[in-house]
Amino acid sequence: MEEGFPFNLLLSDVLLSVLSLLLFLVDVVLDLWAVVSLYQEQKYLSMGLLISLLLGSSLLLQIFSWLWYSDSSKNQETKVERFVSRHGLLAPVHICQLGVFLRFAAVMEISSRSFKQSDLRRTGIAVYLNHDLSMLRMFEAFSESAPQLVLMTALIMEMPELHVFTVVKIVGSLSSLSFTMLSYHRNMRAFVPEKQKMGWSSSVIYFLWNLFLIGPRVVCVCLFASVLPCHIAAHFLSLWTLLVLWAWWQKTDFMDTNAGEWLYRATVALIWYFSWFNVVEGSTKLRGIIYHMVIGVDTMLLLGLWWWRRSVESARLDPLPINPYLLIAMLIIIYIIGVLLKLVYYRKFHPKQPDLQLDEKDEKPERDPQLILHSLGDNVETDSCETPEPPNQRIVTGVHKRMKNMAVNFYY
Repeated sequence: MEEGFPFNLLLSDVLLSVLSLLLFLVDVVLDLWAVVSLYQEQKYLSMGLLISLLLGSSLLLQIFSWLWYSDSSKNQETKVERFVSRHGLLAPVHICQLGVFLRFAAVMEISSRSFKQSDLRRTGIAVYLNHDLSMLRMFEAFSESAPQLVLMTALIMEMPELHVFTVVKIVGSLSSLSFTMLSYHRNMRAFVPEKQKMGWSSSVIYFLWNLFLIGPRVVCVCLFASVLPCHIAAHFLSLWTLLVLWAWWQKTDFMDTNAGEWLYRATVALIWYFSWFNVVEGSTKLRGIIYHMVIGVDTMLLLGLWWWRRSVESARLDPLPINPYLLIAMLIIIYIIGVLLKLVYYRKFHPKQPDLQLDEKDEKPERDPQLILHSLGDNVETDSCETPEPPNQRIVTGVHKRMKNMAVNFYY
């Protein structure tokens, strides 16, 4: 890591990291509880699907974590990371599915040290580590939590009654997804001036519009899966493949290897199946409109097929625990509210091309990491009489490249 990066680590960011760790641990416990519950209910097929989702998501996170550590294996700045790397334990830690916990420990260590000693260098390192951790948490949310929520909600739809506790569990799971998106968004605000940091009012609106847009999408997918369980896999694979090709067509540039980049595109397509996520530089308005139109039509198609299936085979299917007309009306109203809140957020609260100070030379990949990330600061003094040195032989890789690219993609 380079010294002197002008990032500000706020106490609220550290508290969110601690809360994220607690939620992660609670999520692990709830996952084990769900597996045991399905086993006791003798729903072995659902139990097998859930275990597959948990293992697949954990494997995905460990691969990303391992690749990112490989990019910066000589630049570990925390004691816990250096200890693991020095003793050759990086591979065993990730094989044992503990890579995310290692990153949590590193974030907690460097954050506490930066606050105690007011060290700007350690503050910048904490932002780096928190960035990668928030990315992994977002990948985990849409590779495990969202599919698991679809599975569990589809099972709930088979129940004769809808209990209040069941509704609370569904809303809680959706809130966890929205909180993960909020945590990532707040992490990206490290690149903007202090006056454009994310306040609590904008955080609440951001959280709510994600909740109100992701919620109806997840519910419509699980409604479709409840009546046509054999077709949901075909639907997911078809749409996911198109989304992967769309990510490839946009020429994403996030990872340092071609194989890693395709893995990233596949993961982005998985996120897109549930929610919008910008991955390339440039105006997002057209891409966002195309995405929301496609996903909106697809969601209405799923809802229509569910309604048709229930109408045709109403005698065979179990009665819904909620009035179907009321359910459809609620989904439409919630989705419209989510769209309106999103428009309010991007009109009133989202920084519009903030002063990231990226010039044409900084956008080239063959730049020194110090110069690139130095240009992202908002309070760095530069001598206007000096001409920047020409690009050297060093190529931007690792967290430098990821943070720079995601900052540009996020705000431009």
